[in-house]
Amino acid sequence: MDRYQLTRRVAILGIIANVVLLIIKLIIGFVSRSQAMIADGFNSAGDVFASAMTYAGNKIASQPEDENHPYGHEKAEYIFSMIISFSLLLVAYKILRSSLDALIQREQFTFSWWLAGIAIFTIALKLVLYIYTRNAGRREDNLLILANSEDHRNDVFVTSSTLLGIILGSQGIFWLDGMVGIGISLWIAYTGFRIFSSSYYVLMDTNIDEKLKSDIISAIQSINGVDHVDDVAAKPIGLRYIIIVKVSVSGDMTVREGHSIAAQIKEKVKVFKHAKDVLVHVNPA
Repeated sequence: MDRYQLTRRVAILGIIANVVLLIIKLIIGFVSRSQAMIADGFNSAGDVFASAMTYAGNKIASQPEDENHPYGHEKAEYIFSMIISFSLLLVAYKILRSSLDALIQREQFTFSWWLAGIAIFTIALKLVLYIYTRNAGRREDNLLILANSEDHRNDVFVTSSTLLGIILGSQGIFWLDGMVGIGISLWIAYTGFRIFSSSYYVLMDTNIDEKLKSDIISAIQSINGVDHVDDVAAKPIGLRYIIIVKVSVSGDMTVREGHSIAAQIKEKVKVFKHAKDVLVHVNPA
């Protein structure tokens, strides 16, 4: 199974699990008037959408190179990630407004053991999904799967907070239920901003980090005939990069000799992680 098939499986599992949780949480939440459970339910709605966008983005990103897309479709993952970030921010806003209204109007929820049971079931299910997706993402070095695992881990924390609000609410501390809803909204907003930031940097063609750049320069300088490295830059295409190298060689070299050095540079640099292609420009020293 390749990385795209694995991402597809992860997305489908996420959709199924979150649809089930969404239905159960909202029914129990509205019946018991628990803002924390309702907030958790809307969080699951966001998770359904996120998993659906993961599926769609992965489907496009897995398409091979063609005449109009000579470097493939891998940036689709980040376009869809940005869509997910906007949906999370919208969900966070709705939860925050609902929870603030509950605090201002001093609404009390009706305690039910169903609330605690659903919260415990959610924590257990999300923990299993987190462990599965984390291991799969690390094995395939797939950032999209790892993002899904982080989302499942976040849900474990969020629902644990919901469970705390339910337990304390049963003891008469009803205001905490609304406070937990506010906390959940802030956590979802933070996750949305973080996904947006990661997608933005790739889509805006951010350069490689300085350590990787330094390692590439060191590798190039070890090649016989290279006078010095003028510049190393990169253009991200999804998870991978097109590395652009500018070097100077002796001006007395023949075209054949300069081409040979450029070929050696390309071979050396392509072994670096996430390097899809290498473009080399040779200047006379």
